[in-house]
Amino acid sequence: MKLAVFGLFLLPLPLAAQQTPESMLADSSVTAEQMDRLMHYQQGQIVLKDGLATLNVPEGFRYLNPDQSEFIIVKAWGNPPRDKSLGMLFPSDLSPFTREGWGVVITFDEDGYVKDDDAEKIDYAKLLTDMQEGTAEESKKRVKDGYEGFRLVGWGEPPHYDRASHKLYWAQELEFGGNPQHTLNYNIRVLGRRGVLVLNAVAGMDQLETVKGSMGQVLSFVDFNEGHRYADFKPEADKVAAYGIGALVAGGLAAKAGVFKLLIAGILAAKKLVVAGLVAVAAWFRARMGKKKSAPTSA
Repeated sequence: MKLAVFGLFLLPLPLAAQQTPESMLADSSVTAEQMDRLMHYQQGQIVLKDGLATLNVPEGFRYLNPDQSEFIIVKAWGNPPRDKSLGMLFPSDLSPFTREGWGVVITFDEDGYVKDDDAEKIDYAKLLTDMQEGTAEESKKRVKDGYEGFRLVGWGEPPHYDRASHKLYWAQELEFGGNPQHTLNYNIRVLGRRGVLVLNAVAGMDQLETVKGSMGQVLSFVDFNEGHRYADFKPEADKVAAYGIGALVAGGLAAKAGVFKLLIAGILAAKKLVVAGLVAVAAWFRARMGKKKSAPTSA
């Protein structure tokens, strides 16, 4: 997030009617409250992506449409442009234009039906060690390229898969450039018939308990609509994803062609990094897939 945004609440100034969100953001005398007034927050039932899924947003949260979410992600928080999200969720009592503000970015990865056969077989402690090793190697390359190093400190919340609801969640603690203020990336994945609904909450590690409690609520009011649910999968007609639960946690989605480079660029914005967790593990997943392809086959 830009430093100018952190100070928005310090110097109130009447708004000019013709000002745009972009011009106001550049004015350090504009308040967070004034910026919030330009955001079209919504509550209640929100239908995503032409009926794909529904959010039943309660009073404690507020939803922002894809266009204004893009403004928050890119202009206010300083991330590079990327494919538009399906919108964002914010706590009702915190403005995204303040230092304490945090949000949940919603996207959909249409990679097919993710089989969950391996969910109970995964050794998450071993997975974390492998991911940390991959992160360390990627960090060395980044430092050589003139970027700050980073490391995956550990689980903020170990991965847990709820087989009944087909929802997976976990949290990662990340350190950027030796900054003592670590970054929290709290992840929720909702498995569906044709892909995965992705919800990434980004905040500071000191907000873990608050975010953890809030994301528990988010789990309860986000779901696919009928026809798009995990149980609606048709084996004879629908595509099956090339990865399972383990790869989903390890950053399999980030390793897709053309996406990895974009995620690396986004690591410049540390505290409010939307894709931090995926970046931190993508190198590990990519390396592991490479080893499998190069391994000799049995005669």
